[in-house]
Amino acid sequence: MSKTFYDQISSDIEALKISAYANGLYNFIDSEAMNPQQLEAIAKVFEFLHTQKEETIRNTLLKMSRLPLKEPKTFQNFDFDHVKGKQVERLKNLPALTAINAGRNLAFIGPQGVGKTHLAMAYGRECCNQGLKTYFLKATELNQRLNDAIKYGRESSTINSLVKPSCLIIDEIGRCVFNKEATRMFFDMVDRRYNKEGPNTLIFTSNMTPNKWGEFFSEDSSLLCALDRIFDDATVFMMKGNSYRGRRLETIAVETGKPKPGVTNHL
Repeated sequence: MSKTFYDQISSDIEALKISAYANGLYNFIDSEAMNPQQLEAIAKVFEFLHTQKEETIRNTLLKMSRLPLKEPKTFQNFDFDHVKGKQVERLKNLPALTAINAGRNLAFIGPQGVGKTHLAMAYGRECCNQGLKTYFLKATELNQRLNDAIKYGRESSTINSLVKPSCLIIDEIGRCVFNKEATRMFFDMVDRRYNKEGPNTLIFTSNMTPNKWGEFFSEDSSLLCALDRIFDDATVFMMKGNSYRGRRLETIAVETGKPKPGVTNHL
């Protein structure tokens, strides 16, 4: 058997998780004395199945992530040319996903409209493309979910659902206040993610620097422990500059004249 085709078929079989059938397939190929053209055809079939599986997984992860699908935020449609700074390359290297593979958290801090949420969503989308489970929610949604869990006795299952994603994005910290019970659940979630094995990252966006986050949480001791866990191994991007919003705004000035005799103006 051609080594090239053999290796390709073996790789695809492993990716498809059907290794139990590998020996039977190889024995069949050998008994049929297949020529290189037939082997190539088989290799193409398995390559196609492998590609289809990856696409299905990717689409499923994107649907479950709550990231926008109609107008996706990607690294490709982020305007990196307008980003300046001595360490701008660190920002441009985000698509490499080194943070999640190193177990580092990320935070994008800055005023409205500078691209914080875009970058967070783009990172999450790239994680989905690489087969990593991602989940996006705003801080207000997280707060509501934690309070609902407390109300209906679902604390454990809710925390479990927030620990499972490899990439968890919490957008707009500072938009709401977490009460004592929700703060404790927030700490439990952060603590469990801190000890999570495998690719793992928490991504935050906020208009406020982390030293002011205490204003939006209760139970100072719990908050300090949670913040220690978040920023124990993290990269914080402090973003400044003009807002991206309104760049496509078109303003049209018009002026009405004196109405003609006999013409009624209904404006």
